[in-house]
Amino acid sequence: MAKSRQSSFRRILLWRLLLLSIPVLLTGEVVAYKKAKSGLLETARHNLTASAVRKAEALQASIATLRSNLALATTTTSLQLDSPQATYDFLEQLQRTSPLSLQCIQLINLKNQTIKASTCGNQLIAQFPRDPWENRPTSANIVNSDNIEVSPGQPSRVGGEISVDHQLSLVMSAPVTMKSGDRYALSVQASLYSKPEPELNAISSGYTVVIDENGVILAHPITERIGRNIRQGSNSQQLQHVFETAIASSTVGDRASNERESLEAVPFEENGAEWLAGGSAIQVSLKNGETTTWVVLAATSVESALYGLGDIKQVLIILTLGLLTAILLATLYLTRDLARPIEKLSEYALKIRQRFDGDRAPKNFKVRELNYLAEALDNMVERLEERASELEAAWQEAQAANQVKSEFLATTSHELRTPLNAIIGCVRLVRDGCCDDREEELEFLQQADDAAIHLLKIINDLLDIAKIEAGKAELNLQPVNIRHMCEQCLKMVQPSAEMKRLKLEMRFADDLDRVPLDERRVRQMVINLLSNAVKFTPEGGEVSLIARIGYGYQLVQDVRPDRSPINQETAYLCLEVEDSGIGIPKDRWHLLFRPFQQIDSSMTRKHEGTGLGLALTKRLAEMHGGTLSFWSVLDKGSTFRIWLPWLDPYAQVDEAEVELLESEPVKQSEPVSIQNI
Repeated sequence: MAKSRQSSFRRILLWRLLLLSIPVLLTGEVVAYKKAKSGLLETARHNLTASAVRKAEALQASIATLRSNLALATTTTSLQLDSPQATYDFLEQLQRTSPLSLQCIQLINLKNQTIKASTCGNQLIAQFPRDPWENRPTSANIVNSDNIEVSPGQPSRVGGEISVDHQLSLVMSAPVTMKSGDRYALSVQASLYSKPEPELNAISSGYTVVIDENGVILAHPITERIGRNIRQGSNSQQLQHVFETAIASSTVGDRASNERESLEAVPFEENGAEWLAGGSAIQVSLKNGETTTWVVLAATSVESALYGLGDIKQVLIILTLGLLTAILLATLYLTRDLARPIEKLSEYALKIRQRFDGDRAPKNFKVRELNYLAEALDNMVERLEERASELEAAWQEAQAANQVKSEFLATTSHELRTPLNAIIGCVRLVRDGCCDDREEELEFLQQADDAAIHLLKIINDLLDIAKIEAGKAELNLQPVNIRHMCEQCLKMVQPSAEMKRLKLEMRFADDLDRVPLDERRVRQMVINLLSNAVKFTPEGGEVSLIARIGYGYQLVQDVRPDRSPINQETAYLCLEVEDSGIGIPKDRWHLLFRPFQQIDSSMTRKHEGTGLGLALTKRLAEMHGGTLSFWSVLDKGSTFRIWLPWLDPYAQVDEAEVELLESEPVKQSEPVSIQNI
């Protein structure tokens, strides 16, 4: 169950993707916006600088054109006639056909300062206290452009205010010599600056501002600024910098150098708004051959320069919203493809305890790694189920072992208590003088001795199996006479067999001889098997001990084995105990060689014993490198075989023992009854 502060994988993945993608997208949009803004400003700077150069060149060309037209007009025959009407008509025609805006044209008598003909009334536009061309060489037909007098004119006024449409007025005068010999001056007042450019055009070309070399504004889109000095404004330092930059560039004679010097427009503030201005300077010839410098500025506001930025901003906003929507949809789609399989796997993992056999984890996802995860989850569940089954089986075995242990303790305590009670009882009878004669005392003492030997055997079995399981038991291999050892083992169980009237016999193979063995351990194994056979064989039955050599053969318990269950190549000494007893149920075979395990507690208690004999015998056989096998049929008897590796009988004996072994005759394999031993 999820905690309150935990969130789902889908939500975490969605938020992580959005938190990673949205800042990157917004950062990119901001960078693009700033890049577009800087690009527009850079373009505006170049455009304003180029526009200032073009405006300066156009102004210079206009002045030159006006000079040429004026010089050409002075050579016209119509002006040299004394006809006032012809002169006026010429002046009217000249004003109409001029490419420049001519405000007034007058023909002035230099001698008496009177107007002979005028297109703008009787007010003189130029006054000549004396003849300026008096000492200059002139011709009746040709006037040199250097002889043209240039002076600033009064700007046109409408209703007392300076007209925005006609600024930067110049008055140019050229001498005209009549046929009568009288000297006249042809004066022309021209407006070199018309009204400002439209707003959209001002974005690229800028508004025109003309400043003379003294800093006086000659032309300005704001008429109130005309006639003021640039040093008087709040932005005087910035305009002064622009002005000085343009003046400095005019000192370089090459026009290309001028453009390079004024390559960048300069920002300045105007009424709280930021403006850009690019400047270029021109030289203007005035009267008496004097020249002056005018600075032509192309200026526009930053807002106008960034006119297209609004559209770019709108496009970026639309693009941002579109990309955010696309990212959101893509993120939702991606989280669905990634989160849904994980959700299915988590649901499967939560319901593993409730799943039925054959249920598998969901697969066929689009992500290969998730399919691998589902397969791994299935494998893990299968392994867990196998481990659970093994743990269940182990738990059941532990429970059974615990029960067996309890039964074993109960049986063992009974087996230990019985001989101990017998010993105590017999000894006390003798001690208390309850015996009638010496023979009866000896009989009680013999019974006590037998019980003590039995008790010692039980204790030895417990100690032996504990040593074997702890790995502390050792073998003492010595050449053993197998026949002699088997005869001794039969003698040990003979009294018990006689009490039940059992027939004991031994069969011995001809090829058997001395074999290196731990005689005490092998004798213990054989006696254990013989004792069990005698114990579980009813009266009148038979018990046989067979000694022979066998070869490897894989044991199959439902087929009576005649060879070793270890391998088929090695020779083994086989000591076989066969009885005609009660047999062992097949469903109890797997318990036969387990320590502390009894085939039937009631049977074991009935026949006495601790149930350690077979377990100890099997472990002793395995210590020799062999094993213990068996075959049993219920109510017909059992056969137990001890398989011990057949070692070289001469490997661990000296030469005297070898001679002794070679001198002994080989025994025959005829059955020998216990009475003949």
